[in-house]
Parts: sequence; structure tokens; C-alpha cells
Amino acid sequence: MPGPRALLGLGLGLLVAAGARAGGRCGTRGWGWERDRCRPRRAMHGPSAGPGPRGLRFLGQEEAQAIDQELFTEYKFSVDQLMELAGLSCATAIAKAYPPSSFTTSQPAVLVVCGPGNNGGDGLVCARHLKMFGYQPTVYYPKRPSKPLFEGLTTQCQKMDIPFLSEFPAEAALIDELYGLVVDAIFGFSFKGAVREPFGSILSTLEHITVPIASIDIPSGWDVEKGKADGLQPDMLISLTAPKKAAMHFAGRYHFLGGRFVPAALQEKYALNLPPYPETDCVLQLT
Repeated sequence: MPGPRALLGLGLGLLVAAGARAGGRCGTRGWGWERDRCRPRRAMHGPSAGPGPRGLRFLGQEEAQAIDQELFTEYKFSVDQLMELAGLSCATAIAKAYPPSSFTTSQPAVLVVCGPGNNGGDGLVCARHLKMFGYQPTVYYPKRPSKPLFEGLTTQCQKMDIPFLSEFPAEAALIDELYGLVVDAIFGFSFKGAVREPFGSILSTLEHITVPIASIDIPSGWDVEKGKADGLQPDMLISLTAPKKAAMHFAGRYHFLGGRFVPAALQEKYALNLPPYPETDCVLQLT
């Protein structure tokens, strides 16, 4: 039976369900999108290029891992430092694409689904900033590492009255009724192999929801380089540091680049060809 926090999370969602749909349901309700605009776009690119500025480098898995490692060892960034920058970038991108004022009720409810690794940590930071931006996030975090970093991020969310669900909604229709947006923070660019439970069932449910999904760095369950045609199809992708090769298969409406922290020398070494960010923004819309 769901605990008090689960009931709190469901209660927030019920405020959204009562009346017109919030967030991202397609059709003439919710955001007021035209039906044609709700359909996934076909990605227009060649085999070695991706959507966005010409020359932008799309990274393979080993390249992405090498850049991450160099940020830690050579440039002395810490994991929590990069996680904070990444999570803030994700929340900022979401606020640009799905501003709270676009929800049709006073409670813009967002479900943030966090995995067991650093991508899940990004999700926790994102949830905290979303709360500061005026959203009502609820977190589902089934596999929590017993490490001070993740314990601290969890405590920060709890202290900000962000509810944590004890059980994942079993039906896609229930998520559609309770939330206007889902943030996919389950797996990042280090993911390999088969998806284990409970995340297999979670992804299966998310594949059937109609509210939009915003994936952090990689749509969960995708091959980092080849994508996954029959997997999760998010409406939004937030690439961190630089896009990964899987992003060339992304057919959603919003592709943002986040994480304005890559030193110029590192950009040059890996020929990232990152486009300039606008003014003081920490995110850049690619498509």
C-alpha cells in the first residue's frame, strides 16, 4: 500500500487531473497544439550528421566516457559539480519548452523517474530546480545508491516538500491523468546490455503514455550509438556536454544542448564544434 509520500504525490497529481489536461496531451486541449504538430517529426539528416548546427560532433559511447573522465581527472571537476550543472540545464530546457503557464491548471505536475546512477542524480537536481521554477514535481526513485552524494540529493528534494512515490503507477492512463510531463532520468550514456527490473516494466509503461516525455542525455533503453526504433520515443531530448550518436535517431520536437561548462581546450581536443550559447543561457535549442 502506498505510504504517506506516495499519497501526497498522487494528491498533487489529482489536482491536475481535475479539469482540462495539463502539460503535454496532444490535440486541441492542454497546450492547444494542432494535431499535425503532435505527430513525431521524421529526422532529416544523413548518416554522419545530426539535427542542429552544421559540424556539431555527435559522440560515441567511448568518446563520451573519455570526455567525462578528462573533466574529472585533468580539469578537476567533481561529480556533484557537474551533476548540479546538468540538472539545472535540464530544468531550464524544460521550462523553455513546457513553461508552467502553458499548463491549463494551477498545478503543473511533473513525474521525474530516476535511475540508480548519475543520470538519476541529474534527475533529482532537475526536480529540485523545477520546484524552484514553479512546477510540482514528484519523484519515483526505486533503486537508491547508498552513497552520500545521492543521499544528499534525496534529502534536498524531501526538504523542499517534493514527494517520492513508493510505487510506480501501474497503468499508462493513470500517469496521463496525474501528470502533464514525465522526465526520463533512468539511464545515461554509460548504459549497456539488457534493461533489468524494475526498469523494464517502467519503460514498458512509459512507452504507452500520451503526455510528453523529456529524456535526459539518452532516451532510456536506447543503444547509445544506434538508438532504438521500437523503444521510448520522447518529445524532448536534452543532450549534455555534447549530443550522443543516438540523438541522430531522435524524432521528437525539442532537442536541447545543456551543460555550458566544457572548457575551450577540451572542445578543441575532441573537435566538438559546440555552437555558441545565447547570451548567459545554460541551454541551447538545437531543433
